[in-house]
Amino acid sequence: MSTIDELLSAARALVDKGTTPACQVAVARDNELLCFETFGAATNNTRFCVFSATKPIVASAVWLLMGEGMLDVSRPVAHYIPEFATNGKEAVTVEQVLLHTSGFPNARLDPVEGADSVMRVKHFTDWELEWEPGSRFEYHGLSAHWVLAELIERLTGDDFRDVIEARICAPLDLPRLLGIPEDEQEDIAPFAPSGEPTEAPAIDLAVLESPAVREVGVPGGGGIMTAATMARFYQAVLHNPNGLWDDAVLDDAKSNVRCSFNDPLMQVPANRSLGLVLAGDDGLHQFRYAMFGKDNSPGAIGHSGAHCQVAWADPATGTSFVFLKNGLPGDMFADAIEVIPLCDLAASLD
Repeated sequence: MSTIDELLSAARALVDKGTTPACQVAVARDNELLCFETFGAATNNTRFCVFSATKPIVASAVWLLMGEGMLDVSRPVAHYIPEFATNGKEAVTVEQVLLHTSGFPNARLDPVEGADSVMRVKHFTDWELEWEPGSRFEYHGLSAHWVLAELIERLTGDDFRDVIEARICAPLDLPRLLGIPEDEQEDIAPFAPSGEPTEAPAIDLAVLESPAVREVGVPGGGGIMTAATMARFYQAVLHNPNGLWDDAVLDDAKSNVRCSFNDPLMQVPANRSLGLVLAGDDGLHQFRYAMFGKDNSPGAIGHSGAHCQVAWADPATGTSFVFLKNGLPGDMFADAIEVIPLCDLAASLD
């Protein structure tokens, strides 16, 4: 077993050795924060971009619509967004979009244009399939969640960022997480890139860091928050306070592996549910896109973000763990080797 002091010392060491200028650690259990610490050039009030760890937050709004009977994920996207039915995409289902099996992983959309529904849909009509929907898994870094954003707006009549704030953040007493106004961005940790990237990023970091794009709130990777905020979100996913989500929908998201296609990057089954990565019981959980610790249970859930933003929860212990940083080395695999020991310590906390 490990201790919180050991975990915090390991996080502090990353700053001391120059791995990152700043980082934050939060651990919560039974709806209470056990620790929340910041190291380096930041404070506990500093917010970080969580990159793809944003995705479960957007999915959690989709869960609401499912529970209310407004959205059937087995239906084609085009049932709800008729304009989507172009270039062979008429059969793509909402479920496939959530599972990264929809066939357009590299479809592009300028973030500022993506904030406008008219422009967003115009780009949808131009997108083409790269492979047959439902035939394989390939991570849709940004494209799929623009579709989810449009679905949320079509079904609610409101801006997707406002829906998330009003229907997820407010009931959970969380601040706005997506689409931060330019005059409210003063406490966000700046990116600190280093080294040459090992692969082309899905979106240029300078673009993602611009005030205008932060205000857009890119649904696949633009969430802005503290580690404590994310840890509290995952506590809510574990405990469903006041029945925020339909129990059956939430249980499905937390336990039903709907996609077990091989992940071509990590060479293990992807283990995707409707919005989450599930640890699973095959002993390969540490190779999945959630940065689980070696002692996490098969029931652990989560989703990491680029440059080793870590966010997961384990129902076996009731623990949620979040690690955020602003140091962005070009070699993300080498970066992961630095961060994995923290995940192991968090997974074995007494």
